[in-house]
Amino acid sequence: MHYLGTPSDMKKTPNKKSPHKTPAPQRPVAERAARPATAKAAAKQTARKPVEKNAAKPTSGAGAEAWLGKRIPGFELGSDAGKRVTSKSLVGAPFVLYFYPKDDTPGCTREACDFRDGFAAFRRAKLAVFGVSPDSAESHARFRQKYSLPFALLSDADHSLAKALGVWTKKKNYGREYMGIERSTFLVDGKGVVRHVWRKVRVEGHAEAVLARAGEL
Repeated sequence: MHYLGTPSDMKKTPNKKSPHKTPAPQRPVAERAARPATAKAAAKQTARKPVEKNAAKPTSGAGAEAWLGKRIPGFELGSDAGKRVTSKSLVGAPFVLYFYPKDDTPGCTREACDFRDGFAAFRRAKLAVFGVSPDSAESHARFRQKYSLPFALLSDADHSLAKALGVWTKKKNYGREYMGIERSTFLVDGKGVVRHVWRKVRVEGHAEAVLARAGEL
């Protein structure tokens, strides 16, 4: 005679097929259901990145190096010849913008004359040169004529371009603080994109260094 157990023993026996346990096959289904939404979100983020990258521009007053690889800010400046030179008019050919503090001062004169003496090489490299300072167009005209400069000088009288490019900075001289141009140069390609930046320029050998970079454009 076999022992079948009492009714109380039968109640204590665990039910191995409990309906409350989540079946294992349902987990992959849930994971697969979540993947399409994640993939769509990733696709949207990827699609937005190129737009954000192209649209990103340094804010006004950002350091000069922040413009590397970015399109130079739009500008329209008067030249020593009384003409208006704009960023749009320069698109299509590479150019140099060199910022200097003041016309007809020792360092600025030497820098201008160095660009003058190497101008034939810049022309062969199809690289235009523009000097920029806060001086007036009239001051530029006298400076250019005095030293026979073969390139245009642009007047940034309100410092708008210098501020945008981060070269209008606080300076110190004999204990006195003031705002002024930080001697800087920007090499810009034919698409208007800044390819090289020189800050706190030392005049000696600078024009040659800029010309050497022309081959990278």
